[in-house]
Amino acid sequence: MKTESQHIELKSSFNDEVIITLVAFANAEGGTVYVGVDDNGLAISNFKIGKESVQQWTNEIKNKTIPAIIPDVTVEEINGVQVLVFAIQEFPIKPVAFKGRYYKRVKNANYQMNLQEISDLHLKTFNSSWDYYPSPHYGLGSIDLDKVNRFIESSNENRETQIQDDPLTVLRKFEMLKENGQIANACHLLFSKNEVFDATISIGRFSTETSIKDSVVLRTDLFTEVEETLAFVRKHISKNYIITGDPKREERWEYPLEALREIVVNMIVHRDYQNAGDSIIKIFDHKIEFYNPGGLGNGITFDELRAGTYTSYARNRKIADLFREVGIIEKYGSGIKRITNAFVNYGLTAPTFEAFQNGFRVTVYTNGTDINDGGVSVGVSVGVNVGVNVGVNELFILIEKNPGINVLEMKDHFDVTQRTIERWVKQLKDNHKIEFKGAPKTGGYWIV
Repeated sequence: MKTESQHIELKSSFNDEVIITLVAFANAEGGTVYVGVDDNGLAISNFKIGKESVQQWTNEIKNKTIPAIIPDVTVEEINGVQVLVFAIQEFPIKPVAFKGRYYKRVKNANYQMNLQEISDLHLKTFNSSWDYYPSPHYGLGSIDLDKVNRFIESSNENRETQIQDDPLTVLRKFEMLKENGQIANACHLLFSKNEVFDATISIGRFSTETSIKDSVVLRTDLFTEVEETLAFVRKHISKNYIITGDPKREERWEYPLEALREIVVNMIVHRDYQNAGDSIIKIFDHKIEFYNPGGLGNGITFDELRAGTYTSYARNRKIADLFREVGIIEKYGSGIKRITNAFVNYGLTAPTFEAFQNGFRVTVYTNGTDINDGGVSVGVSVGVNVGVNVGVNELFILIEKNPGINVLEMKDHFDVTQRTIERWVKQLKDNHKIEFKGAPKTGGYWIV
């Protein structure tokens, strides 16, 4: 029995919806449309294939799509009834349109693409990205060549073969400076001598959701933004010293700094710079929110992002290349996993990744841990809290794998008292990570 999926669509008859689905498949990974089949995957007994039907419908598909697509058409028998099968491969030149509208396939449904998605898919087809193209507003006179020299110095620290060229030659070799003297969009974002309003990041330290204690607005080049953003974040999170017995005290920040750096770098490298909105970072007592305008791009869903089943794609390939050149990023595609593992290994709740107000938000948490200043008691406190938070995280994973599990069942998985389990459950509930469903005696806990 056939069922609809990312690559299969069922239609009872031939109509425009069949062509829309073929267009969506052509703009994605290809797929198959079964015509003469109901939603349950059963052949429709009164569906008939006329002598001219196949040729007529194939021509209709060709005439209503740009670039014209011609699917493979075969006849298949289901439960003794003949149905038509239209198969289309991923089209090499994208996006394909139906009557001037563009569609993409997401799971088992077709969605009309917006202008940004159309542009991104077109650039991807030609193995390019927006930041590679000439800037329509800025020229070479807006570029700070001293910044280019600093880029060369940083790059040489990571290279076996040293860059010996002058700044303008380097810009040309990295495709930042075009043959006609125009600069690429990436060149403006990375080396501008003036404020870069396209790259605005607003950062605030909040005591409540509406009360702000400190703030800064950054409009620098992207290299500088990474360091200034992290400096402001470090200024407003706690640092702890743990007495270990060694002459030198061990530092422990409220959050794993390398993971925060990874978030900030991803935020800057993968931002949609054609979107007029600002990137926003909000620092609260027990969490930090990182927001970027624009969606994920490349048709990636949040489920795929969380599961790590997506194909890596750099929205701004030239920016990513230059960040990698100076060692700020090492490789594409493993950032989300590294960030999550860093927080879990630090004894904290895994970050959340979500769609938010036409953009993308990452939220990291301290799990309510209070970190004070200095002293032996601080080391003891942090050690205890880390152990608790590891248990909380393991409990969260257990509930995620066993939805509906109750406290008594949880206890079988841990060598701790029931009271400890109940305390962990309360912490997860207070953080809105889990919820109780069902009757008090027979219900259990589920991930929110």
